[in-house]
Amino acid sequence: MAGKGEWISFDNPQTVPNTWMIFRKDIVLDEVPSQLTANIAVDSKYWLWINDRLVVFEGGLKRGPARNATYYDEVEIAPYLTEGDNTIAVLVWHFGKNSFSHANSGVCGLFFEAISPTVEILSDRTWRGGVYDAYEDTGAPFPNYRLSESNIRFDARKAIKNWNKKIFDGRLSPASLSGSISDTPLGQLVKRPIPLWKDYGLAAYPDVRQSGDTLKCTLPYNCHITPYLKVRASAGQTIHMLTDNYTGGSANNVRAEYITCEGEQEYENLGWMNGHEVWYVVPEGIEVLELKYRETGYDTEFSGRFHCNDEFFNELWKRSARTLYVTMRDTYMDCPDRERAQWWGDVVNELGEAFYSLSPSSHQLALKGIYELMNWQRSDGVIFSPCPAGNRNQELPLQMLASVGWYGFYTQYFYSADSSFVPVVYDRVRRYLHDVWKTDNDGLVIERPGDWNWGDWGKNVDIGVLTNCWYYLALKAEQSFALQMGKTEDARQAAAMMRKIEENFDTRFWTGSAYRSPDYKGETDDRSQAMAIVSGLASKSKYPALLKVLQKEYHASPYMEKYVLEALFVMNEPEFALERMKKRYSSMLKYAQYTTLFEGWGIGAEGFGGGSINHAWSGGPLTLLSQKVCGVEPTSPGFRTFRVAPQMGDLTEAEASFESVNGEIKVSVMRSGKRYTIRLTVPENSSAEVIFPNGKSVNVSAGDHILHSTN
Repeated sequence: MAGKGEWISFDNPQTVPNTWMIFRKDIVLDEVPSQLTANIAVDSKYWLWINDRLVVFEGGLKRGPARNATYYDEVEIAPYLTEGDNTIAVLVWHFGKNSFSHANSGVCGLFFEAISPTVEILSDRTWRGGVYDAYEDTGAPFPNYRLSESNIRFDARKAIKNWNKKIFDGRLSPASLSGSISDTPLGQLVKRPIPLWKDYGLAAYPDVRQSGDTLKCTLPYNCHITPYLKVRASAGQTIHMLTDNYTGGSANNVRAEYITCEGEQEYENLGWMNGHEVWYVVPEGIEVLELKYRETGYDTEFSGRFHCNDEFFNELWKRSARTLYVTMRDTYMDCPDRERAQWWGDVVNELGEAFYSLSPSSHQLALKGIYELMNWQRSDGVIFSPCPAGNRNQELPLQMLASVGWYGFYTQYFYSADSSFVPVVYDRVRRYLHDVWKTDNDGLVIERPGDWNWGDWGKNVDIGVLTNCWYYLALKAEQSFALQMGKTEDARQAAAMMRKIEENFDTRFWTGSAYRSPDYKGETDDRSQAMAIVSGLASKSKYPALLKVLQKEYHASPYMEKYVLEALFVMNEPEFALERMKKRYSSMLKYAQYTTLFEGWGIGAEGFGGGSINHAWSGGPLTLLSQKVCGVEPTSPGFRTFRVAPQMGDLTEAEASFESVNGEIKVSVMRSGKRYTIRLTVPENSSAEVIFPNGKSVNVSAGDHILHSTN
């Protein structure tokens, strides 16, 4: 990026939360270049029009690729320009406050730069605009402190008509310069690493019903929307807009207000909300002419599929995928209502789900999160989430081990075949594992309370066993990355530390019937047994005893239940894995009105944490139904080679398909008595090993295959 543009603003750069500004530039072009890329940076969001056409709906990313850095967008604008007169208009929303997902720069303004051999459009004094006073704060209640977004009130009596159109003939103030972009609080500019949002366009609600003064508008599923209205009204009346998720997760989310002007008018509230319904509270006397919504979201496709002969698991997979998508935007999120925050324990589960359900563009969101996690590393070597963040920096030690380890960074690399991040973050990961964490004389990990020694929601969490399992898996990932980079001494050290844990793990924790920390007094923890199994620290000889524990103990929240269920598949107990999956998730799926999964096993008193109804850490079954039941797992990066080893339990039919970076993989498994039939599509330049339940193994190359075996 050339960096020739200036940072422009009005009335001295605004530092007030929830500030909106308009910017306008009229230019004359003798010719339109074939390509013209605009670099655009703001804190925090912007909307771009060129020649009366909406080019970007909600550009910009929440701030914080690193502590003193801001993302900028690259937008191709040549297709929107014409020879002769052109108008560029930008609306900027400055959050102006820190949150669990945003680091406030403290200034509202615009950086714009589009340069070609024949055209140069720069943010400078020739732009005009000002603070848009029609956008205001609402009164209480306000969004909770975890959110950077404010409620939005728009007073149509103060609207500047046509300010973003070519026909505008009003007066606007000239922009003021705040110095070169490098001199502003925005800091270093980092190119946006994920796509601009997919805009599904304005659509009519599937159903609208009236309840008193409220119009309750049904959405097709839980999604990110901006509500639209068209009404005829007298001036000064207030219409309220919110969703059924307004208090999702026990805390206030965002809402909007629209104050009418005289006559017929239309308005779209630009701050996104989510839910299954949009509620318009409309005063008496207002004539509602039209209500619509615009869905926007991360630009990826639902390219994965799963289906079996049990409708319960089909619905569970479907709701898992919907929950995953509604927790993707600027970052992976825990939930899209209470926090919108990138908790990395959640991200680990989410990135694993994405490989089996979404197209490869989804991989970029996890990669963005990896860089952010390590770029925000504290001076003492500790890493923490959520990040980016301006009002939180507390470490949850076990979540951080999960993040940098086998299910986090390593899975992102191995399933995507993208190792570009490894050399960038390796030294920082190693510092965290070896400088921050310590082992005792037996080579076992010394527990660290960190800032919040959290292992899972719920009771009976055996932190000591969990810590050693998560640390072992982090060393396993480090060893692989070290070998990849030719750091043989680092790999040797990691391997030696793993051996010490292997040699002393049972001595410290095995009781003869289960794993328990010596000073742990609670009921036997199902999570700890599961992590001992999936980490490989539990030998196969212990599987019968551990199965008895997992048949009895049910303490895990949906976050850690993923690993409990996976452990059952590792022990080759698919019948009970599916039985337990159904038992655990039945309480969620009985709520037929919801298309997403919950933070806990139920809602209200049955929930954990804040009890949100859209928490993608609950989607572990999506991964397991495709990965274990249909049996598709990579054996080399990016599924260049992969294994198909189905574990169907009592199911008679199961099929899965998904888009790997090397092409689409499809598998269908049918069981009739002891006879298995597997139909498999292997992408070009790939190969697979098919392993039937009786142990029969068949190697196949690219193409479509039909294979049979009898147990």
